Amino acid sequence: MLQKVDVVVFDFDGTLSASDSCFEFGKYCFKHSLSAWLYLPVIGIGYVARMLNPNGIWWRRAIRFFIKSKHVKELTTQFIKHHKNLRFGWAKEQVAKEHRQGNKVVLISAGPDYLIPYLVADMKFDAVITSKQNKEKPWNYDFLCWGPNKVVALDNWAKENKYIPNVIRSYSDSKSDLPIMNIAKEQIWIDSKTGMRKN
Repeated sequence: MLQKVDVVVFDFDGTLSASDSCFEFGKYCFKHSLSAWLYLPVIGIGYVARMLNPNGIWWRRAIRFFIKSKHVKELTTQFIKHHKNLRFGWAKEQVAKEHRQGNKVVLISAGPDYLIPYLVADMKFDAVITSKQNKEKPWNYDFLCWGPNKVVALDNWAKENKYIPNVIRSYSDSKSDLPIMNIAKEQIWIDSKTGMRKN
């Protein structure tokens, strides 16, 4: 039997944490791996493609093409320790507060599965849903959890758990999250630079 549950949805990058974790991990790779520099031409082409088709997936692969499985294996642990320091001070307590109110608290992020779950492991989300990167080719996506796909991801999680989700609040910093924000009764927009709520 399906159970109706109140759900609060959080984005991560720019909402609970300053800066973009995937972009920052890219910079971290460039600092610690000479091989990453060989892919600058491909990255440049990717950014041109982004201007032509901002919603596309090809350019997302291109600008991450330098991220290899060895980078994920060798660099993520130290990067995660560093990047946790960029989390906004209110984030963990707000998640705990939503739990105390009896809500299911779900993080849905376009960030990669080799970073996001570990960056929020101490926050006790009921679910952490991210983009699924290909294990052998971590620059490639098995599932891009962005835009409308965040709603798809929430629906899939609800079906797996036999829930009927009633999204009472959603937190985000980006207009790309309008599909998930629009199904929430309350939309809370965060300034990604300050971590403060926008009026």
